Amino acid sequence: MAASASHFLHPLNQIQFPKCPHLFTKSHFHPRLLRSQTQRFNIRATSAVVVDSPLDLSTKKDQGTQVDLFACPICYEPLIRKGPIGLNLPAIYRSGFKCKRCQKSYTSKDGYLDLTVTSGLRDYVEVQPNRTELFRSPLVSFLYERGWRQNFRQSGFPGPDEEFRMAQEYFEPAKGGRIVDVSCGSGLFSRKFAKSGTYSGVIALDFSENMLRQCYDFIKKDDTLSTTNLALVRADVSRLPFESGSVDAVHAGAALHCWPSPSNAVAEITRVLRSGGVFVGTTFFRYTSSTSWVARLFRERSSLGYGYLTEEEIKDLCTSCGLTNYSCKIQKSFIMFTAQKP
Repeated sequence: MAASASHFLHPLNQIQFPKCPHLFTKSHFHPRLLRSQTQRFNIRATSAVVVDSPLDLSTKKDQGTQVDLFACPICYEPLIRKGPIGLNLPAIYRSGFKCKRCQKSYTSKDGYLDLTVTSGLRDYVEVQPNRTELFRSPLVSFLYERGWRQNFRQSGFPGPDEEFRMAQEYFEPAKGGRIVDVSCGSGLFSRKFAKSGTYSGVIALDFSENMLRQCYDFIKKDDTLSTTNLALVRADVSRLPFESGSVDAVHAGAALHCWPSPSNAVAEITRVLRSGGVFVGTTFFRYTSSTSWVARLFRERSSLGYGYLTEEEIKDLCTSCGLTNYSCKIQKSFIMFTAQKP
């Protein structure tokens, strides 16, 4: 996840996961589709085989210099790319990126492209909130799809397959366009979006290096993903490395409560969405009128540093950032919400 809490873990069978209160339910949802006649943007990309080592840029015949869809996280100037064209792992891995305005360079490592402001710094170390550091740990990254995410069902989450189906219905206006899966974690939904064939490009984006490494490992084990238009990018959700109005859809699964500043993140998501673009998110919300006083105590914002919001706060946040057509589905502590850029 792009930001997240706590410094260490107890044995798995003793954990009271702060993101997953222990409840249980089965749920079936039928979200209302956002109906909008929108213009769709497509990109061209080449296919290649995933490689495990970088190649010398000067020896490739298919390399050139072109303006890429990525932008500098410092000044938002479009990055100049030297390398093979394509929004896929091998093409990006073989490429170098540079901002023409501020002259900062960005490269790939461990299968992902680092587009954070601190990329390449040698001496400066930025202190992150505890919940951010939790999801950067190798152990949590390893456990995320091996027991951690499965516990979300106990809080009302309908399960990855149903969540994906619901999101796909909301993303109907974005078919054929580019989708960014922010706070993608180990890429559970990024891989589903890529395999669906619905989008011209999928960008799995997270702040955690270890989550992205886990995502890369999962991709290497799935032959159907090796040639898809799927890129892995390390970035801050409050400083998205894309031009304004360049993205057709943004997904944020189980993420909002982890962000240090949800308002900054939603403002950034609004900035990069094109007109008619769709934002879909899921999160644990704080409580409703039917929530017990025990659960309310657990879900106060001070609890382990998580920013649990109410449904009213989420709606207010989206609309205050300029998004419209807000709607949501709620089950216990689970909420899926969607909004659209006018």
